[in-house]
Parts: sequence; structure tokens; C-alpha cells
Amino acid sequence: MNRTRVDWVAVRTIVGRDIRAVRRSKAITLPMILVPTVLLILLPMAIGVLARNAPTSQVENALGSSLVQGIAQPILSLPERERLVVLVLGYLLSPLLLVIPLMVSAVLAADAFAGEKERRTLEVVLHLPISDRDLFLAKVLTALLPAVAITWLGSALYAVVCNVVAWPVMHRVFVPFAQFGVVVVWLAPAVALLALGLLVIVSSRARTTQEANQLGGAVILPLIFVAAAQSSALMLLPPLGVTAVGFVVWALALALLWFNSRRFTRDRLAAAG
Repeated sequence: MNRTRVDWVAVRTIVGRDIRAVRRSKAITLPMILVPTVLLILLPMAIGVLARNAPTSQVENALGSSLVQGIAQPILSLPERERLVVLVLGYLLSPLLLVIPLMVSAVLAADAFAGEKERRTLEVVLHLPISDRDLFLAKVLTALLPAVAITWLGSALYAVVCNVVAWPVMHRVFVPFAQFGVVVVWLAPAVALLALGLLVIVSSRARTTQEANQLGGAVILPLIFVAAAQSSALMLLPPLGVTAVGFVVWALALALLWFNSRRFTRDRLAAAG
């Protein structure tokens, strides 16, 4: 077998097989539907309605708080009625988009190999005529593609909800904007890949998906907290600054995946099973 070239036919076959298995599992699909629905549709809808109806005094208090002093300047140039809506929906809630690829990646990575062990299909996987590297790549893509797709779909729905809720105040489309687009299209896939670099190996060592989720949670929760706490600052950067951050995350993710792919072997997977 030529190990210098990826066998994309075999990789696509495994990805298709695994995605069909994921679609049949309610324990996997329900969190991937419910969490984005709450974070990207219901939450901005409720908070957007409150923000557009907030009295002017509350708007001034919000802009004067220490939490948002760094982003007050560009907002102060807007008409008074628009300020709180843009602050909340544009700067404070939209960074939750980075939580979605982390969460979806964690759920799918936990099932990557641990799920095979629970379904008693690991032996079939171990005997597939594919290199260890290509098997590892297929498992990563099985988690990465849905994570990116759900993030992009959720981002589009978030933008629609924000613009519809804010229309009585804004009378224009204000989401997406440049930084939002770069975060969604460029940075979010890198964040998902970084999570997978940490979690796929965890899944290969775990014996059940519950164990993989527990181990993966210890790894991924700090990343989720960092993403939720710090990602608002990304919206303050110019688009080139957000792009530069994305390059750093991509480099870390690819380096981690390369390192883990070198350590991944069928023998270790079978021994862990």
C-alpha cells in the first residue's frame, strides 16, 4: 500500500459509514441539535427583544460598565436606540459561535473509536484495507465536517434571528459584519480541528463513549471557558487581526494532529479495546 498518498476513496467510505451511524444515534444527534438551538436561536431572540426595548438609561449604564469599556467606542458612534442591540448581539453573544465547534467536536470525537467498541464493530475497523494514517484521517473528518457544517448553519440562523429581532430598531442588516465572517469561516473550523487533535486520541484509549466523554470533558471544558470568556475580544480586532489569530490556531491544530497521527496505530487501538 502506498503510504505517501491518501486513499481518498477509502477515507470517504469510512466517513460516510460513520456519519450514517451518528445520524442513527439520538444520544449523539440530540446534543448537536439542542445546544446550538438554545445558544444561537432562542438566547439571541430573547436577549435581543430585551435589548431593543431597554430604556436609554440602561443603555448608558451598560456602555459604562467595565465589561464593555473596550468596545464602547465604536458603539457610541451609533444612534442611541441601536447601541445596546449592537453591543449585545454583535459583540457579546456572537462569540458563542466558537463554543459550537468545540461542543460538536467533543461529542463526535468521543464516539470516533469508543463508539466502535460499544457497537462491537471495532474488529471490522481494524481489518479494513486502509493505512493507520488514513484511518485516523477518516475519523477526524467524520467529526470535523459535521462540526463545521453545524457551526456555519447555526451562524446563518443566528444572523437571521439577530436581524429580524433588531429590525424595529436597526432598520438594516447588521449581522454578519467583517469580523463575524472571519470568525465563522476561518477561525471556527480551526477551533474544531484543535479540539479534535486533543480528543480523538482520548476516544481511542477509552473503552466506552461515557468514559470518552468524561475524559474529553476534562480536556475540552477549559477550551470552552476560554473561548466563551475571551472571544469577545476578537470582535475588537480588525479582520486581518482575526485572520492572524486563525493562522495561529490552525498551526497548533495541524501540529497536534500530525503528532497524534504518528502515535496512532491499530495495535494500540486493539490493546485499548
